[in-house]
Order: sequence, then C-alpha cells, then structure tokens
Amino acid sequence: MIRIRSLALLGAATLTAGGLTALATGTAQAADVNVVRNGGFESGLAGWSCSAGSGAAVSSPVHTGAGALKATPAGSDNARCGQTVTVKPNSTYTLSAQVQGSYVYLGATGTGTQDVSTWTPGSGSGWQKLSTTFSTGPNTTQVTVYTHGWYGQPAYTVDEFSVLGPDGGGGTDPGPSVPGAPGGAAVSGQSANGLTLSWNAVGGAGGYHVYQDGVRVQTVSSASAQITGLAPATSYAFQVSAYNAAGEGPRSAPVTGTTTGGGGNPNPNPSVPRHALTGYWQNFNNGATVQKLSDVSAQYDIIAVSFADATATPGAITFNLDSAGLGGYTVAQFKADIAAKKAAGKSVILSIGGEKGTISVNDPASANNLANSAWALMQEYGFTGIDIDLENGLNPTYMTQALRSLSSKAGPSLVITMAPQTIDMQSTQGGYFKTALNIKDILTVVNMQYYNSGSMNGCDGKVYSQGSVDFLTALACIQLEGGLDPSQVGIGVPASPSGAGSGYVSPAVVNNALDCLARGTGCGSFKPSKTYPGLRGAMTWSTNWDAKAGLAWSNAVGPKVHALP
Repeated sequence: MIRIRSLALLGAATLTAGGLTALATGTAQAADVNVVRNGGFESGLAGWSCSAGSGAAVSSPVHTGAGALKATPAGSDNARCGQTVTVKPNSTYTLSAQVQGSYVYLGATGTGTQDVSTWTPGSGSGWQKLSTTFSTGPNTTQVTVYTHGWYGQPAYTVDEFSVLGPDGGGGTDPGPSVPGAPGGAAVSGQSANGLTLSWNAVGGAGGYHVYQDGVRVQTVSSASAQITGLAPATSYAFQVSAYNAAGEGPRSAPVTGTTTGGGGNPNPNPSVPRHALTGYWQNFNNGATVQKLSDVSAQYDIIAVSFADATATPGAITFNLDSAGLGGYTVAQFKADIAAKKAAGKSVILSIGGEKGTISVNDPASANNLANSAWALMQEYGFTGIDIDLENGLNPTYMTQALRSLSSKAGPSLVITMAPQTIDMQSTQGGYFKTALNIKDILTVVNMQYYNSGSMNGCDGKVYSQGSVDFLTALACIQLEGGLDPSQVGIGVPASPSGAGSGYVSPAVVNNALDCLARGTGCGSFKPSKTYPGLRGAMTWSTNWDAKAGLAWSNAVGPKVHALP
C-alpha cells in the first residue's frame, strides 16, 4: 500500500483506483457543472423555447421543487422544447432528465461530433430518468439540447433537466442550498408486516432519507416509502430528511405507525363471494345490447356501472344516467334495480375513468374531493363501492389518500376494485401497483385488463403475446408474487371480439387459465411454481357485449369461477 506522508506531495500526484496519477504542481481538475439554465423550471419557461406554443410550466406533477415542464403534441407537432447551452470543445457531457408520459425523447444537436437522443417507450404513469452522453467537436462552443413527445400521444412532463460537464463559460444556475425539513409526514396502508409512509415534497430536494426509530432504513427519490419486514401489532417511530448536492437537511417531526395484529389476509369486504365474477355495465349505447341493471345476468357478483363523470372541481365526480340512450331508463328505476341487486347479494359499484376518463387526483385537495363526492353518490344511489379504471395513470400517494378517506366514511362494507392496463402492473413501482399495495387491507380485487395490450413480460421474464393462456397466467403471476393476496387478483377479458380492439380469448381459454392458477391444471407452456386456490375470479367488458353474444361468456366462465376451490 502506498502512503502519502506529506501534503506537499499532493501537489504533484493524486490517488486513483489504480495508484498514482501525475498532475502538474499547483493545478486542480475543475468539477463538472450543469450548463443548462432553469433546468428545474422553477422560473417558468425562462431560457426555454417550445414549438407552436406547446409547452407550459406547471406546479403539478413535479419530481422535485415547485415547477416542471408540461408539453402537449398536436397534429404534426411533437411538442419540442429546447435550449442552447454553452460548452467547451473536445469535452464530454451527460444529458439527463426526469420524464413522465408516453414516448418522451431527450437529445442534443450541433455537437460537432455525433448528435444523440434517447427515449422512453410505452406509457408511464410515474417518473422515469432518461440519460445519455455526447461529446463536443474541436470547434464546438454551443449545443442545443431538447426534449419532445410523439405524434398522437398525450402530454408529457419533464423535470430536473441537466447537462453536466466542463463549464463552457455561459454561466450556470446558482448551486443548491440544503433543503428544509419535510412536512406532512403520515402513515397509511398498515398491514401485519408493513406500512406506507408519505410526506410533502420539499423544493430542491434530490431525494429523501427515511429513519425508523432513529436508524436510517431507506433512501428514496419520491415523497413516499414502503416500509416492510415489520413485526405485527408493533409501533414504530419514523422521520424523514431531504437531501441534495449541498447536503442533508433537518429531519421531519416524528410520526408513529402501528402494524396490524397479523392473522393473514384481512379479507376486505367479506360480503363479496370468495370467488367472484365482475362485469362492467354500460351507461351508454355503443352497439352492444342495451340493458337495465335488472337485465344483468345473475352470474355476476360485482357489477361496475360505467362510468362516473368528471366535474369542474378537480378530483370530484358525479353520475348522469343516460336515460335517453338506454331507452327511457329512469333514475328511479335505476336506483330500485341497484337495491334489488344488493338484496340478491350482488355488489353494484361506480367505475371511475375508462378510455375517455379525465379525472385526476394529484394533490390533497383533489383526493379529498374524490372521497367526498364518491361517498355522496354512494349515499344517493346505493352504490356499494367504486372501481378505479383511470387509463391516464394515477398518483399513488394521493389516490391512496382518497381511497382511505372514502373507507373511513363507508366502513368495512366498502368494495374497491381496480382495472389497470397490463403495462400498469408490470412492476411494483408503477402507480397502480403501488396504490394496490398501499390499500391492500381494504382492496377487494384488481381485475387487470388482459387486452388492447400487445406483448408483455411474464413473471418469469419471458415475453408473452396476448390471446393465449400463457399471457393470462404469466402476467397474473406478477401480481400474485408481487404482494397482492390471491383473493385480490382477477382476470379481465373482453366478453366477445367486439368488446375490445384486440386480446379476445374464448371462455375455454379463460377457464384453462383459472384452473392453471388455482389448481395447476390446464396450463400452457408457462406453469406457476405454486397454485393459488384463493384466486378471486374473472372480469369482463362488458355485461352488454356478453348479452349481445347470448351470454356465452358469463354462462361458461361464471360457473367455473364459482366452482374454484
């Protein structure tokens, strides 16, 4: 081992991983800087330009701080926003940003060498970090860096845009100061061995440290953390601190969380059968059989009324029966039919979202508005719960808050279901999956939509194509092994080829998948490592398309579901 005995020697040498590297006496290597100005969009769009006025500074959603860029593609415009930065010739820079949305691009042009770009495929409800590097040419002093979306895709969001490398002399943003203490720390989602800790985001924070009984146990990038491995019926004290390049700030005020007493799955809403069939009922006429609720087959145990309507108040919902489109179906008849279904042991719930749903819950106020308005509709119409079918993504922190608030009003009889797309349940870090785990103690079932999807990864890491028994079982396995109880997993499929653009499978394939997961029989090439006899069942879009096809789906799948072990 080489020891440096005199500080004077450090002027002529420095230690590296491989030993000593000679440096000129009295020189020092300059630290990289962020040559982008206003990369956190805290000053609106200062320093940035966006095509066709497509960009705007927003306060929500943000990754850190109080601002972010939101840009919306339209027609032939891909919503490109960029900035010209000053760089040093013959230098290497790292370009990165936090992004949210479908097909978000990041790139650099005018480098004098090879221009670069990178992008995130598919839809993303949560933040993802994009990063790439570029090198400047011998005469390059300015480079244009940019971000854009893609044609026909929804708006995208960008935060923490940076270009790290040698200072080109164009000036940089002031260095960060140590962030303050997080406020609003709260505990939710308690189970026998875990809980969810959340807090208010801190401006300028790069991430957060979580302390359990005074000991640091996690470091996270967002304002929430899943705490696992805890003992049942035990109280713990938690604090959170924010940090950035300037250092770690003070810890939050302590908050206490207590795990539940254990005993296995709490069986949310015991009024729902152990094995249940779910069907969506259409409050509109799109060519499927027009039904009253009283026409819905008795095979269905949960009937999801589709859909709630957004209001001008963020997060709040209402319901408008399409009496004219449904052949004069009156509100009084509708309410009476709900009561009759409930008397027959069925659950009638209100679905929020759908393909055209525009409801967003992104802050405490909108979470409170959703809970209050949903509870009011449950009281007015007799709904026994709600279904979350938001296809534009969701914020797990505030959706959790909304659903827990609703649960506190409705009590243990509340039915909560979800219908995420396949992409939403590929990882436990996705917004839908996080929300499901956050409310595991009050969640009834997640009926993922195994259609309109394309190929997806199964729990074994292999890619499976929709329309097969392997697609159903290998993707269900992700949820079953990712933390959901088998009673909280259902298979969602179209009732007929007309019910979806793609992904229809025959009732026989659905029944084979149910047998494979619950009994280990009827499998394709994928066979789970164990069976899940507590599997909740299956779901279909919709009861109306089922009726149009002569009830072929419910008459075949319903008895199979109800006969599961």
